[in-house]
Amino acid sequence: MGIKTYKPYTPSRRHATGLTFDEITKDKPERNLTKASKRKAGRDSAGRIAVRHRGGGHKRRYRLIDFARNKIGIPANVQAVEYDPNRTANIALLAYADGEKRYILAPEGLQVGMKVLAGPEAETTVGNCVPLEKVPLGMMVHNVELVPGRGGKLVRSAGLGAQVLARDAGVVTLKMPSGEMRRFLSACRVTIGLIGNGERQALTLGKAGRKRWLGIRPTVRGVAMNPIDHPMGGGEGRTSGGGPAVSPWGQLAKGGKTRKRRKASDRFIIKIRRK
Repeated sequence: MGIKTYKPYTPSRRHATGLTFDEITKDKPERNLTKASKRKAGRDSAGRIAVRHRGGGHKRRYRLIDFARNKIGIPANVQAVEYDPNRTANIALLAYADGEKRYILAPEGLQVGMKVLAGPEAETTVGNCVPLEKVPLGMMVHNVELVPGRGGKLVRSAGLGAQVLARDAGVVTLKMPSGEMRRFLSACRVTIGLIGNGERQALTLGKAGRKRWLGIRPTVRGVAMNPIDHPMGGGEGRTSGGGPAVSPWGQLAKGGKTRKRRKASDRFIIKIRRK
Protein backbone atom coordinates (compact mmCIF):
# COMPACT_ATOMS: atom_id res chain seq x y z
CA MET A 1 0.00 0.00 0.00
CA GLY A 2 1.48 3.32 -1.06
CA ILE A 3 1.45 6.86 0.30
CA LYS A 4 -0.21 9.64 -1.67
CA THR A 5 0.02 13.42 -1.37
CA TYR A 6 -2.71 15.96 -2.04
CA LYS A 7 -3.00 19.16 -4.05
CA PRO A 8 -2.55 21.93 -1.43
CA TYR A 9 -5.87 23.70 -1.87
CA THR A 10 -5.83 24.47 1.88
CA PRO A 11 -2.86 25.01 4.24
CA SER A 12 -3.58 21.75 6.09
CA ARG A 13 -3.64 19.77 2.82
CA ARG A 14 -0.13 20.91 1.91
CA HIS A 15 1.63 18.50 4.29
CA ALA A 16 -1.10 15.85 4.71
CA THR A 17 -0.57 12.40 3.24
CA GLY A 18 -2.90 9.45 2.84
CA LEU A 19 -2.92 5.77 1.92
CA THR A 20 -3.68 4.65 -1.63
CA PHE A 21 -5.46 1.47 -0.44
CA ASP A 22 -4.09 -0.50 -3.40
CA GLU A 23 -4.32 -3.79 -1.46
CA ILE A 24 -7.97 -3.35 -0.49
CA THR A 25 -10.25 -5.54 -2.62
CA LYS A 26 -13.59 -5.21 -0.81
CA ASP A 27 -15.37 -2.10 0.49
CA LYS A 28 -17.95 -3.40 2.96
CA PRO A 29 -17.32 -6.02 5.67
CA GLU A 30 -19.15 -9.30 6.19
CA ARG A 31 -22.11 -8.26 8.32
CA ASN A 32 -22.18 -11.43 10.42
CA LEU A 33 -18.48 -10.96 11.27
CA THR A 34 -19.04 -7.52 12.80
CA LYS A 35 -20.75 -6.23 15.92
CA ALA A 36 -21.84 -2.86 17.24
CA SER A 37 -19.13 -0.96 19.10
CA LYS A 38 -20.27 1.70 21.52
CA ARG A 39 -17.71 4.37 22.26
CA LYS A 40 -16.71 4.60 25.92
CA ALA A 41 -14.87 7.95 25.62
CA GLY A 42 -12.17 6.64 27.97
CA ARG A 43 -14.64 5.98 30.82
CA ASP A 44 -14.61 2.92 33.07
CA SER A 45 -17.64 1.00 34.38
CA ALA A 46 -18.25 3.70 37.00
CA GLY A 47 -18.29 6.48 34.41
CA ARG A 48 -14.97 7.97 35.52
CA ILE A 49 -12.24 8.90 33.04
CA ALA A 50 -9.74 6.02 33.02
CA VAL A 51 -7.92 7.06 29.83
CA ARG A 52 -7.59 10.77 29.21
CA HIS A 53 -7.91 12.52 25.85
CA ARG A 54 -10.47 10.11 24.39
CA GLY A 55 -13.89 10.93 22.96
CA GLY A 56 -15.78 11.65 19.76
CA GLY A 57 -14.53 10.11 16.55
CA HIS A 58 -16.25 8.43 13.65
CA LYS A 59 -18.72 5.60 14.16
CA ARG A 60 -17.28 2.10 13.72
CA ARG A 61 -18.44 -1.49 13.72
CA TYR A 62 -16.00 -3.90 15.33
CA ARG A 63 -14.64 -6.67 13.08
CA LEU A 64 -14.41 -10.05 14.83
CA ILE A 65 -10.82 -11.20 14.26
CA ASP A 66 -9.74 -14.82 14.65
CA PHE A 67 -6.58 -14.41 16.73
CA ALA A 68 -6.76 -18.04 17.94
CA ARG A 69 -6.63 -19.64 14.45
CA ASN A 70 -8.18 -22.80 15.90
CA LYS A 71 -9.50 -24.27 12.64
CA ILE A 72 -6.75 -26.89 12.73
CA GLY A 73 -6.06 -28.74 9.51
CA ILE A 74 -8.91 -27.10 7.53
CA PRO A 75 -7.60 -25.22 4.45
CA ALA A 76 -8.92 -21.75 3.74
CA ASN A 77 -8.99 -19.55 0.67
CA VAL A 78 -8.29 -15.81 0.89
CA GLN A 79 -11.41 -14.13 -0.47
CA ALA A 80 -10.65 -10.44 0.19
CA VAL A 81 -8.35 -7.96 1.88
CA GLU A 82 -10.28 -5.27 3.77
CA TYR A 83 -9.73 -2.06 5.70
CA ASP A 84 -10.36 -2.21 9.44
CA PRO A 85 -11.07 1.13 11.19
CA ASN A 86 -10.35 -0.39 14.60
CA ARG A 87 -6.66 -1.21 14.00
CA THR A 88 -3.63 -0.15 11.98
CA ALA A 89 -3.35 -3.46 10.11
CA ASN A 90 -5.56 -4.57 7.25
CA ILE A 91 -7.60 -7.75 7.62
CA ALA A 92 -8.11 -10.71 5.30
CA LEU A 93 -11.37 -12.61 4.82
CA LEU A 94 -10.87 -16.39 4.81
CA ALA A 95 -13.38 -18.88 3.42
CA TYR A 96 -12.75 -22.33 4.95
CA ALA A 97 -13.42 -25.60 3.18
CA ASP A 98 -16.27 -26.36 5.61
CA GLY A 99 -18.10 -23.17 4.59
CA GLU A 100 -17.22 -20.95 7.56
CA LYS A 101 -15.74 -17.48 7.07
CA ARG A 102 -13.37 -15.68 9.44
CA TYR A 103 -11.17 -12.60 9.54
CA ILE A 104 -7.43 -12.68 10.25
CA LEU A 105 -4.74 -10.00 10.29
CA ALA A 106 -3.43 -9.58 6.74
CA PRO A 107 0.33 -10.28 6.54
CA GLU A 108 2.55 -8.67 3.95
CA GLY A 109 2.33 -10.53 0.65
CA LEU A 110 -1.01 -12.24 1.29
CA GLN A 111 -3.20 -11.94 -1.82
CA VAL A 112 -6.67 -12.94 -2.90
CA GLY A 113 -6.79 -16.55 -4.06
CA MET A 114 -3.96 -17.81 -1.86
CA LYS A 115 -4.43 -20.83 0.41
CA VAL A 116 -3.66 -20.73 4.15
CA LEU A 117 -3.66 -23.42 6.82
CA ALA A 118 -3.35 -23.64 10.59
CA GLY A 119 -1.80 -26.54 12.46
CA PRO A 120 1.49 -28.37 13.07
CA GLU A 121 1.41 -29.90 9.58
CA ALA A 122 1.15 -26.52 7.81
CA GLU A 123 4.10 -25.22 5.81
CA THR A 124 5.98 -22.15 7.04
CA THR A 125 4.62 -19.85 4.33
CA VAL A 126 2.99 -16.42 4.64
CA GLY A 127 -0.35 -16.52 6.43
CA ASN A 128 -0.05 -20.03 7.86
CA CYS A 129 -0.34 -20.54 11.63
CA VAL A 130 2.10 -23.04 13.17
CA PRO A 131 3.66 -23.80 16.58
CA LEU A 132 6.93 -22.03 17.32
CA GLU A 133 8.78 -25.34 17.37
CA LYS A 134 8.12 -25.67 13.61
CA VAL A 135 9.38 -22.20 12.61
CA PRO A 136 12.92 -22.01 11.15
CA LEU A 137 15.44 -19.76 12.90
CA GLY A 138 15.60 -16.22 11.54
CA MET A 139 12.03 -16.19 10.23
CA MET A 140 9.68 -13.28 11.00
CA VAL A 141 6.34 -14.04 12.69
CA HIS A 142 3.39 -12.15 14.16
CA ASN A 143 0.23 -12.72 16.25
CA VAL A 144 2.25 -14.49 18.94
CA GLU A 145 0.56 -16.47 21.72
CA LEU A 146 1.64 -15.97 25.33
CA VAL A 147 -0.13 -19.13 26.50
CA PRO A 148 -0.71 -22.06 24.11
CA GLY A 149 -4.27 -22.14 22.82
CA ARG A 150 -5.37 -18.73 24.10
CA GLY A 151 -4.86 -16.86 20.83
CA GLY A 152 -2.29 -14.33 19.68
CA LYS A 153 -1.70 -11.41 22.05
CA LEU A 154 1.55 -9.86 20.82
CA VAL A 155 2.86 -8.31 17.57
CA ARG A 156 -0.47 -7.35 16.02
CA SER A 157 0.12 -3.81 14.65
CA ALA A 158 0.83 -2.79 11.07
CA GLY A 159 4.36 -3.43 9.82
CA LEU A 160 5.50 -5.39 12.89
CA GLY A 161 7.18 -8.76 13.14
CA ALA A 162 9.11 -10.79 15.72
CA GLN A 163 12.23 -12.75 14.73
CA VAL A 164 12.86 -16.33 15.85
CA LEU A 165 16.39 -16.36 17.35
CA ALA A 166 16.94 -19.65 19.19
CA ARG A 167 15.30 -22.91 20.24
CA ASP A 168 16.21 -25.00 23.27
CA ALA A 169 14.47 -27.58 25.50
CA GLY A 170 10.87 -26.69 24.69
CA VAL A 171 11.53 -22.94 24.73
CA VAL A 172 11.90 -20.57 21.76
CA THR A 173 13.51 -17.12 21.96
CA LEU A 174 12.00 -14.26 19.96
CA LYS A 175 13.29 -10.77 19.35
CA MET A 176 10.26 -8.52 19.69
CA PRO A 177 9.70 -5.32 17.64
CA SER A 178 10.56 -3.26 20.75
CA GLY A 179 14.02 -4.86 20.92
CA GLU A 180 13.08 -7.04 23.90
CA MET A 181 14.29 -10.64 23.76
CA ARG A 182 11.75 -13.00 25.28
CA ARG A 183 11.29 -16.76 25.68
CA PHE A 184 8.07 -18.54 24.72
CA LEU A 185 6.92 -22.12 25.08
CA SER A 186 7.51 -23.98 21.83
CA ALA A 187 3.82 -24.98 21.77
CA CYS A 188 2.76 -21.32 21.42
CA ARG A 189 1.47 -20.69 17.92
CA VAL A 190 2.38 -17.83 15.61
CA THR A 191 1.45 -16.66 12.12
CA ILE A 192 4.21 -16.56 9.51
CA GLY A 193 5.30 -13.24 8.00
CA LEU A 194 5.29 -9.53 8.76
CA ILE A 195 1.97 -7.75 9.21
CA GLY A 196 1.15 -5.65 6.15
CA ASN A 197 0.31 -1.95 5.80
CA GLY A 198 3.67 -0.91 7.25
CA GLU A 199 3.62 2.32 5.22
CA ARG A 200 0.97 3.61 7.60
CA GLN A 201 3.70 4.60 10.05
CA ALA A 202 4.84 7.29 7.57
CA LEU A 203 1.44 9.03 7.40
CA THR A 204 1.18 12.74 8.16
CA LEU A 205 -2.29 13.69 9.38
CA GLY A 206 -1.87 17.33 8.36
CA LYS A 207 -4.54 18.83 10.62
CA ALA A 208 -6.02 18.48 14.08
CA GLY A 209 -9.38 17.40 12.67
CA ARG A 210 -8.03 14.08 11.43
CA LYS A 211 -6.93 13.32 14.98
CA ARG A 212 -10.44 14.06 16.20
CA TRP A 213 -11.91 11.66 13.61
CA LEU A 214 -9.83 8.94 15.28
CA GLY A 215 -11.42 9.71 18.66
CA ILE A 216 -8.41 11.49 20.20
CA ARG A 217 -9.07 14.78 21.99
CA PRO A 218 -6.60 17.62 22.67
CA THR A 219 -3.96 17.41 25.40
CA VAL A 220 -3.58 20.46 27.65
CA ARG A 221 -0.08 21.17 29.00
CA GLY A 222 0.30 20.97 32.76
CA VAL A 223 2.08 24.35 32.95
CA ALA A 224 -0.97 25.97 31.34
CA MET A 225 -3.25 24.79 34.18
CA ASN A 226 -3.97 26.21 37.62
CA PRO A 227 -2.20 24.86 40.74
CA ILE A 228 -5.35 23.04 41.81
CA ASP A 229 -5.44 21.11 38.54
CA HIS A 230 -1.80 20.12 38.09
CA PRO A 231 1.46 20.06 40.12
CA MET A 232 3.14 22.14 37.40
CA GLY A 233 0.32 24.69 37.15
CA GLY A 234 0.22 28.31 38.25
CA GLY A 235 2.91 30.98 38.49
CA GLU A 236 3.29 34.45 37.07
CA GLY A 237 4.28 33.93 33.47
CA ARG A 238 5.57 30.55 32.28
CA THR A 239 7.10 28.44 35.04
CA SER A 240 7.23 24.77 35.86
CA GLY A 241 8.01 25.27 39.53
CA GLY A 242 11.49 23.80 39.27
CA GLY A 243 10.44 20.17 39.76
CA PRO A 244 10.55 17.24 37.35
CA ALA A 245 7.84 16.76 34.72
CA VAL A 246 4.97 14.86 36.31
CA SER A 247 1.41 13.76 35.57
CA PRO A 248 -1.59 15.47 37.23
CA TRP A 249 -1.24 12.89 40.03
CA GLY A 250 2.45 13.47 40.63
CA GLN A 251 3.91 10.47 38.78
CA LEU A 252 7.05 11.02 36.72
CA ALA A 253 6.15 11.72 33.10
CA LYS A 254 9.53 11.68 31.35
CA GLY A 255 10.66 8.07 31.56
CA GLY A 256 11.03 7.71 35.30
CA LYS A 257 10.48 4.22 36.73
CA THR A 258 7.07 3.76 38.35
CA ARG A 259 6.89 -0.04 38.41
CA LYS A 260 6.77 -1.36 41.97
CA ARG A 261 6.75 -5.12 41.61
CA ARG A 262 7.91 -7.88 39.31
CA LYS A 263 5.46 -9.93 37.32
CA ALA A 264 5.52 -13.71 37.25
CA SER A 265 6.13 -13.57 33.49
CA ASP A 266 9.32 -11.50 33.92
CA ARG A 267 11.31 -14.73 34.14
CA PHE A 268 10.75 -15.18 30.39
CA ILE A 269 12.43 -11.88 29.53
CA ILE A 270 16.08 -12.26 28.54
CA LYS A 271 16.77 -8.66 27.53
CA ILE A 272 14.50 -5.74 28.40
CA ARG A 273 13.42 -3.34 25.67
CA ARG A 274 15.00 -0.30 27.33
CA LYS A 275 18.73 0.15 27.87
